[in-house]
Amino acid sequence: MADFKAVIFDCDGVLVDSEPISNRVLVDMANEVGANINLQYAFNHFKGNSLKKCITLIEELAGISSVTEFEVEFRRRSFEAFKIELEPVPGVESLIKDLKIPYCVASSGPENKIRLNLELTGLLKYFENNIFSCYSINKWKPDPAVFLWAADQMKLQPSECLIVEDSILGIQAALSGGFTVCAYNPDDDESIENIVDFSIDSMLKLKDYL
Repeated sequence: MADFKAVIFDCDGVLVDSEPISNRVLVDMANEVGANINLQYAFNHFKGNSLKKCITLIEELAGISSVTEFEVEFRRRSFEAFKIELEPVPGVESLIKDLKIPYCVASSGPENKIRLNLELTGLLKYFENNIFSCYSINKWKPDPAVFLWAADQMKLQPSECLIVEDSILGIQAALSGGFTVCAYNPDDDESIENIVDFSIDSMLKLKDYL
């Protein structure tokens, strides 16, 4: 195993358990305009994707040309749900407290969402000055740009960084950028297991690799 000099965390599904919440809201809104999908469809097609691409897919499924103000309403509903339901991924705060190397978060979400979710789960204090959002550079996973930007800001090469991801698109982005990738895979998804350098089903197990 490489001697890593930094860890780059994805946010949704890795630091905070937001995927079930955001996908439920997305399904509800998609069905309101006639998309007729379920939560499993959302996990299969929306997880790790940019909201813009999710909205385009919803428009295609619903057979409509545009869903006016969809993103604004989605952010409003999902943020309200986060405030009530959001929890940190089990074990992640203990892991972060024990890290002896630099770390940051690199996410497809807008920075205000990243900050809100980290604040709600008590994690913002660990990442205050180390937040990298795809919205800041207008490039989304599977483009590796956000990970490369994060590594560059830490003055490290991709080969020196470990990325922790939970989605296929995020993993593809990390691999194409030349990073070592750990999948946080508590559900033992074989499609993820087979493409990463290693996987863990508990955040506390990451300590064994660092």
